[in-house]
Amino acid sequence: MMSASAFAPGPAERIPEARPTVDYNSVRKVHLIGIGGSAMGNFAGMLQAKGLEVRGSDAGVFDPMRNNLVQWQIPFAEGYAAANLDWGPDLVVVGNITRRDNPEAVAMRERGMAYCSFPEALGDWMLRGRTSVVIAGTHGKTTTTSLMAWLLESSGLQPGLLVGGVPKNLGTSFRLGSGVPFVIEGDEYDTAYFDKRPKFVHYRPHHGVLTSCEFDHADIYPDFLAVQRAFALFASLFPADGLLAAWGEDERVTAVLPACAGRVARYGFAGSAPLDVVIEDLVIDQTGAKFGLRKGTAAPVNGRDPLPQFAPGQLLGEFASPMAGRHNVLNTAAALTLALDLGATAQQLQHGLSQFEGVKKRQDLRGIAHGVSVIDDYAHHPTAVKETVAAIRGKYPGHKLWALFEAESNTSRRKVFEDVYPDAFAMADEVVLCAPLHKESDKLLATEIMDAGLVCRRIAEQGVPAHFVPKVSDIVELVGSRAQPGDVILAMSGRDFQGLHAALLARLHAREGGGSEQRVRPDQPVP
Repeated sequence: MMSASAFAPGPAERIPEARPTVDYNSVRKVHLIGIGGSAMGNFAGMLQAKGLEVRGSDAGVFDPMRNNLVQWQIPFAEGYAAANLDWGPDLVVVGNITRRDNPEAVAMRERGMAYCSFPEALGDWMLRGRTSVVIAGTHGKTTTTSLMAWLLESSGLQPGLLVGGVPKNLGTSFRLGSGVPFVIEGDEYDTAYFDKRPKFVHYRPHHGVLTSCEFDHADIYPDFLAVQRAFALFASLFPADGLLAAWGEDERVTAVLPACAGRVARYGFAGSAPLDVVIEDLVIDQTGAKFGLRKGTAAPVNGRDPLPQFAPGQLLGEFASPMAGRHNVLNTAAALTLALDLGATAQQLQHGLSQFEGVKKRQDLRGIAHGVSVIDDYAHHPTAVKETVAAIRGKYPGHKLWALFEAESNTSRRKVFEDVYPDAFAMADEVVLCAPLHKESDKLLATEIMDAGLVCRRIAEQGVPAHFVPKVSDIVELVGSRAQPGDVILAMSGRDFQGLHAALLARLHAREGGGSEQRVRPDQPVP
């Protein structure tokens, strides 16, 4: 049960500001404030594909979104100004990063223009009348969303999609899709300056996943209980005939499930907890993972059979996944459960899963140089870091594993996880942390920023060599000069790690070519 102590209101308790109702059927021209963001830029592409005239603005528009907007021939202004609205849009879509005092936000209110948030527009324009499949949770949303969409696509169900990453099989972060399902990543971050509720409240979930429930987004959630209440709100959005697949081995997740009026399928590994979908006979090796899925025999949540088309104890299928790590097996089980309920067959899913190529920036092999593999990953929360390190360790047994990390998110940069990060790197062979990312808009005091040097000292105390190297250029020189053929470098950042991956590959290529280099012996101090 969720604790009732120390109540601190969070996004789940926020009430949106009153605004005029938007008649989406009459909208023909749309302006997006913050069009350079991943979600907003892709949404602009979706609106154009829907036949609308689209323009936008942002403080700065950078690749890859800049290139996308140019290719799509969507005009955009760099810099915010009231004049950017003079073209007379019927609707202004306000991005999450937009402040109340943004010149365009001020102008749209003064002019009485219709406006809404991105999640609100998405829910009304794209999800109404479709089977909305919403993937939520602290971890694994992007990969699970991408896999879900690919499984449905490869099964012939032609889903719509909007996701924060780029699924390699599909080659795009969005698609309208001609089928009934629409798969979307359900973010728990707040919606807009005028609507501080989680984004997923607008997504009309009919089917969905709750992968995990942990504290994150310390800039808007006061404590873990506020996060848990937000996911209880998510569970409450499902209709009676809907299906929520939830990780059944974690009490932080199962505590919110009574809020769901629909069917609930708790998934997890055999023998761990009362489950509705059981992962059995798991084998993880260098090729990925093999496992079976079986319908459980536990008493169902709310007394409703989550998968009535299958008998208790029935084998749902045997599957082989190319993805490494137990966390990916869990997320795959969730996606398979929903796909089976949406009409895909086990045979279709077996084939589709075996062909899944993953997502850019999720265990993404960027290249091999001088015999050294350089892997890019989005992990930044301590749990995600720990699971990703473990997954790469399992995929490359016997190889030296370097773990490089940039704390860049609004939560990872804070001291809140300072005591937790050391354990997250325990399975690495050597660790390097750069200075936490500094943002021009930073309101954090120096005393609130994570002490990366302290984290490295604590990692070293556990027996794993760890170095605090503030500048990324120095990390490139250090690791690029010391890494040996066969080593694996896992570089984790929620952004681009300041170009580290490409620079590191170039440094390693220079060694292949016999160019000059500065070697650093393992026993020498780190610069």
